[in-house]
Amino acid sequence: MAGKKDHRESILQRVNSPGDLKNLSWEELNRLAAEIREFLIEVVSKTGGHLSSNLGTVELTLALHLVFDVPEDKIIWDVGHQTYTHKIITGRRDKFHTIRQRGGLSGFTTPEESPYDIYGAGHASTALSVALGMATARDLKGEDFHVVAVVGDGSLTGGVALEALNQIGYLKKRLIIVLNDNKFSISPNVGALSGYLNYMISGQFYLKVKEHVAALLEHLPGGKKMIEVGRSLEETLKKIFVPGMLFEQLGIKYIGPVSGHSIRFLTKALEETKKYNYPVLLHVITRKGKGYKPAEKAANLFHSAPVFDIKTGEFRKKPRPSFSQIFSKTLIEIAEKDERIIAITAAMPEGTGLIAFKERFPERFFDVGIAEQHAVLFAAGLAKEGMLPVAAIYSTFLQRAYDMLYHDLSIMNLPVTIGIDRAGVVGGDGPTHQGIFDMAYLRIFPNFVIMAPKDENELRHMLYTSIYYPGPSTLRYPRDMVYGVRLDEELKKLEIGKGEILREGRDLALVAVGTMVRPALEAAELLSARGINPTVVNARFVKPLDRGLLLSVAESHEAVLTLEEGVEKGGFGSAVRELLDEEGVQVRFARVGVPSMLIPHGSRSQLLKELGLDPSSISLRAEKFLHGEKES
Repeated sequence: MAGKKDHRESILQRVNSPGDLKNLSWEELNRLAAEIREFLIEVVSKTGGHLSSNLGTVELTLALHLVFDVPEDKIIWDVGHQTYTHKIITGRRDKFHTIRQRGGLSGFTTPEESPYDIYGAGHASTALSVALGMATARDLKGEDFHVVAVVGDGSLTGGVALEALNQIGYLKKRLIIVLNDNKFSISPNVGALSGYLNYMISGQFYLKVKEHVAALLEHLPGGKKMIEVGRSLEETLKKIFVPGMLFEQLGIKYIGPVSGHSIRFLTKALEETKKYNYPVLLHVITRKGKGYKPAEKAANLFHSAPVFDIKTGEFRKKPRPSFSQIFSKTLIEIAEKDERIIAITAAMPEGTGLIAFKERFPERFFDVGIAEQHAVLFAAGLAKEGMLPVAAIYSTFLQRAYDMLYHDLSIMNLPVTIGIDRAGVVGGDGPTHQGIFDMAYLRIFPNFVIMAPKDENELRHMLYTSIYYPGPSTLRYPRDMVYGVRLDEELKKLEIGKGEILREGRDLALVAVGTMVRPALEAAELLSARGINPTVVNARFVKPLDRGLLLSVAESHEAVLTLEEGVEKGGFGSAVRELLDEEGVQVRFARVGVPSMLIPHGSRSQLLKELGLDPSSISLRAEKFLHGEKES
């Protein structure tokens, strides 16, 4: 933790805007950094949030605001979860306790929240392209301001970031890149580029030796001539020893690496970057979790931390495991018997639960970094050679791989399983992370099978079914704890495209899929108490639909309501409506799902209630609909 309490006047209370920083001495700035760390730890221990990455960027954030004048100068953060200190010193300190809470501050940069948030950033690897666009627009308009892209937490491992670097070096616009190198994305960074960045840290040795040798030669007879002769040799040696040559070869000036925890040194280095009229990269070395020992020891676990005890660093105990953990446990169980099973994640081994698979089968586990497109293509190659790859990817991040899902899995009908983690409403991360679109965009692809389990036991069977299905398949599950139902010992293959009736009724049918099955059953009991007897259907499959079951239910009930934790326009309900129209079935019909809107941050339970997807809201809506009130 960040030392003993300092009873001197609080520096933090005097900082209400970046301009206030410029009135502080170096000693006061260092005290401010310590106070901010204590403040971060105190608040996030109660609210949860991205702790370790923010503890690592305190001094960097202060230095950036000392050197640049935002919002006139443009600072674009990649990823926006590193901006807690930025929020605190840009007039949002008094609201910081509301971070990621319903109606409170966003956990990411949000232009609607503050003019200091230049660009919204919830996903990784976007800043370089955006910064280049801003710098290009600046020059076309004849304006004069600095554009700074702060790239950290593994964002440079994303393919789009490398595409941007290529264009930045070609256009040579005046642009500053700050590489916040903490060796982490969420888990430790992987891949050759990460290894190169680690190697770059040793480059200071070469620079120091060069300076000492040059100083010595200048004082020797003929020394200056020797220096000139050595220029050509130096170019060759630089390619071997100088860490920034990768960027230099791309046409980007490299400075560093420098310590990311010295405000004075950072300020000096950032001032240096302003002197160049072409792209420059400042390589900054930070420690993720700095100042709080539990976060330093387990930076990955404190990346997006739940509520925790400050003294011990222990997270609040959850009564049951998560769906992600059951997914991983089941995958391990299947892999014990089949050596063709391969697990893939895109920088999320802990979040997806696959860290347990890695520990059991390290040779069959692959973390590809923040590169979902590559993850899907990698899986396609494995499948083409007879392996059975399973890629666990968050719903919001799977969107990056949209073309690969069609071009490589759908067209070639390859047996790849995609575990869509965090499907549906995710809670505190807000609009950028809500996993509500996957059913709508996946169901249009030929050959795809889309499943959604009603509980953890069905999840196990669906995973088994998906792995051995001879084509591309997905199963979606929520960011939530499991229900605690009994798990079958034996795994079984489900019949593709077959749903089930869980409750027989007569008045109306609630046709639910995935996480909406349990609320549908609870809503049915509430309706029953009011004299309405509904049927509840567990659809199981978004694609293919159980045509026979759905047509039978529609023909035997007065009304049908579909329930889904996904966007209602184009999703599961739309698929059922299309089926009924194709068959000419006339029945009163309504879709219940997530409306076409940006879903804010808040707890899952709060958001589901506001969206009308809790049992009480479903029962009231169903009753009104049954009694003839118009349904939009």
